[in-house]
Amino acid sequence: MISGINSFFLAGPVGRLEALLNPGRPDPTHAALVCHPHPLFGGTMHNKVVYRAMKALNEFGFPALRFNFRGAGLSEGQHDNGHGEIDDARAALDWLDAQFHLPIIFCGFSFGAATGLRAACNDDRVVGLISLGTPVAVEGRHYTYGFLKECAKPKLLISGSRDQYSPADELRQVFASLTEPKELVLVEGADHFFEGQLPVMQSAIRDWTGRTFPEAHAALSAPNPEGAIKEAK
Repeated sequence: MISGINSFFLAGPVGRLEALLNPGRPDPTHAALVCHPHPLFGGTMHNKVVYRAMKALNEFGFPALRFNFRGAGLSEGQHDNGHGEIDDARAALDWLDAQFHLPIIFCGFSFGAATGLRAACNDDRVVGLISLGTPVAVEGRHYTYGFLKECAKPKLLISGSRDQYSPADELRQVFASLTEPKELVLVEGADHFFEGQLPVMQSAIRDWTGRTFPEAHAALSAPNPEGAIKEAK
């Protein structure tokens, strides 16, 4: 059992990727990967939405991995406009699988969602998909989600009702094109970064995860085994 937050580098396709692992219980049911927003606009694994999403999943006892895409933070390589970053996400999934051999729940915010979903959708090790602030109308950048139409994994989309990069009507169109099982949560009054509404976003993640993966909810409700790390909310 790793004590405290583990800071390290994992092997990426074009060099080392800076990473953080929040450890879970000694007997976790799942592992989690959380991907950050656009690095050219300040997005890193330390983003507050990413951090809060990670905490919501870590509360189920999941070991939760965050990392910086190529060229962000101390990660090697250069930004690749979302192309090479898909391979970065695959490398992170490989690391989680090698370390824990557990089913993985993927979560991405904004660019991290649009990019990471492409890696996670067709990966048999991933059993659930969470997309936060799914970008659909970003000036100068075009995001499409046709690849998700045949993805039968459980999917949760959470966005603010006033998300400037994910207008509700356009997001509903994307959501309507997805196959079941799927769920859409619009946080009333929240913008792209869930400003002032982060607890609501976290609650939606907890609720969906507990309902979708009841074995994780059962583990959450069980006494914390001796030696497990319990972090404050």
